[in-house]
Amino acid sequence: MAIAEQADPVKLFCGMITGEISLVGEISRILEKKYGKIDKISEIIPFDSTSYYNAEMGQGLMRRFVSFSALIDPGDLADVKLFTNELELKYSVKRDGKSTRRINLDPGYVAPHGIVLATAKNFAHRIYLRDGIYAEMTLNFASGGGFKYFDWTYPDFKTPAYQRYFFELRQALMS
Repeated sequence: MAIAEQADPVKLFCGMITGEISLVGEISRILEKKYGKIDKISEIIPFDSTSYYNAEMGQGLMRRFVSFSALIDPGDLADVKLFTNELELKYSVKRDGKSTRRINLDPGYVAPHGIVLATAKNFAHRIYLRDGIYAEMTLNFASGGGFKYFDWTYPDFKTPAYQRYFFELRQALMS
């Protein structure tokens, strides 16, 4: 019988997708107040691998990732996603009688084995955490320094810009 042990801490990050880059700084300050000092910021990356958010948020979307120096318990991921969902709603605007997001927030964490994202969308490969929040293993770090992708890995997570950023986070976690 295996004895349950506390999980090793992981490195929290949050991806932000928006057409209003000024929101990134404002949201980053809120996240930093909540989760501690931001230690790694990605370049601003065009979000053009999909048009999924265009109808809601417009054209010319960009993404930026931030990570935090303080490590978290991986069991806290649901709380983080619930908080970021509240932020998305707070910064939404009303259009045609419904709430429309101006920014999409994608929290996740880097563990030694890979990248885990939080989502409120259920699917066969996602694991329920609680309160309508699921976890998805998005990338695995492969031996030899590469990534292992899955059928469900988002196309943008396969790009060199994302890979560079997540390798930096893994190095920070492992040091």
